[in-house]
Amino acid sequence: MKLDNIIFDFDKFASEMANLKEKKHFDYLVTIVGEDFGEEGLGCIYILENTGTNERVSVKMIAKQVGEDYVIPTTYYIWKCADLLEREVYDFFGIKFLGHPDMRRLYLRSDFEGYPFRKDYKAKEGYSLEDDVEPDYGMEYSLTENGRLTAKQNKLFANDDYVVNIGPQHPSTHGVLRLQTIVDGETIKKIYPHLGYIHRGIEKMCEEYTYPQTLALTDRLNYLSAMMHRHALVGVIEEAMGIELSDRIKYIRTIMDELQRIDGHLLYLGCCAQDLGALTAFLYCMRDREHVLNAMEETTGGRLIQNYYRIGGLQDDIDPNFVGNVKKLCACLKPMIQEYMDVFGDNVITHQRFDNVGFMDKENVISYGLSGASGRASNWKNDVRKNHPYDMYDKVEWDQVTWDTCDSMGRYMIRINEIKQSIRIIEQLIDNIPEGEFYIKQKPIIKVPEGQWYFSVEGTSGEFGVYLDSRGDKSPYRLKLRPMGLTLIAAMDEMLRGYKIADLITTGAALDFVIPDIDR
Repeated sequence: MKLDNIIFDFDKFASEMANLKEKKHFDYLVTIVGEDFGEEGLGCIYILENTGTNERVSVKMIAKQVGEDYVIPTTYYIWKCADLLEREVYDFFGIKFLGHPDMRRLYLRSDFEGYPFRKDYKAKEGYSLEDDVEPDYGMEYSLTENGRLTAKQNKLFANDDYVVNIGPQHPSTHGVLRLQTIVDGETIKKIYPHLGYIHRGIEKMCEEYTYPQTLALTDRLNYLSAMMHRHALVGVIEEAMGIELSDRIKYIRTIMDELQRIDGHLLYLGCCAQDLGALTAFLYCMRDREHVLNAMEETTGGRLIQNYYRIGGLQDDIDPNFVGNVKKLCACLKPMIQEYMDVFGDNVITHQRFDNVGFMDKENVISYGLSGASGRASNWKNDVRKNHPYDMYDKVEWDQVTWDTCDSMGRYMIRINEIKQSIRIIEQLIDNIPEGEFYIKQKPIIKVPEGQWYFSVEGTSGEFGVYLDSRGDKSPYRLKLRPMGLTLIAAMDEMLRGYKIADLITTGAALDFVIPDIDR
């Protein structure tokens, strides 16, 4: 999607954005992209979707400079996912969102100096080994009638709040995530997520990398969606450059993406079981997942990090045994799906831990931007493969799986049934891979034409998108990755209020976030 940005006046921005949601039904805030636009100043790109028509629009807002500060009215009260999205922009660009009640850094230390995504930022040598002293209040900024910027502190904790830290070193957070949880006995009152423990500055690194160099970074965000993540990056570059791919490339990419989806869902099913203490089900899923990894490895040479897609096609053609082995794999997997239900999915304990736990209705999952299975479990048809089809997804027959329980059990069942649909897609393609080129040759130095684009794919746990702003150079001016897990983390607070602290673990397992995808 090439962006044709809508621009609003600063004073009308908040009301116009509210109109887009309430009157034009752009109720899904896909992402907020902070950017240093150079001479224009700092600002944001907002990508929105109408969930009724799947139409997408983009809004560009240049921040107003007030002294040395930059400000934009918040959309916190319009879309709930704007909470962490605006904090992310503040963290890296220093834009203060007027009216947001909790302007704290999200990824970087509280004592970090400067805003590293500004073009004039100069990194300081050395780093601190001192403990990060975190504030117990959030800042809220506003403008007075005469245009002065004022601030007030909003307390995060009451004097009698009992706070438990889940993580950052906890097996059930599936990575270094810290959930600062206020509890009353065992009942959850509030959750504050703390991110950035493995933040690598990937988006900043991409500003200095050539386009081919950026590709290796996407595989390392989430090894359960490595194919899809790279697919999104090559997809946005290919769309911007107008590269026409052969049908052979499209067939193979679609098959590989679905093999990766099966791989990710099998690990999901196994880890859900393990988090509930069901080791047998975990071992069953790992057993079958090995066969999926073997099928991908024989062509790509990699089991977790494949590095297979490239700008213009594939690194190499498929292995001579690939077709036969994938067909055998699909035949073997079909009866195993019921086995996962027999040993875990239909167990009475599973239902007691998952049914009506982590409840969130359709309106709220859209407001929080809970894409993927977490949203489809609340009957929101958000699958990118259907709504914004790419490669062969609009050429094969398959069903978008939805559920209406709005809970953790629904999120589990979505994955079970999506494995069936992935097999269905693969079986329609695997015997019909056309002859043709596996790579469309490109120039030694790739330069993308000037412009802004956004391209997204359906990852294992939601929409993964890439925003690209090119100034016609061999490196991107701004590359923004829309992670799958950030909105999932954002929703946990409201999703779990009133539940037991043990339910936090099972709900986190059912949401299926992966920390490197979030931290980037």
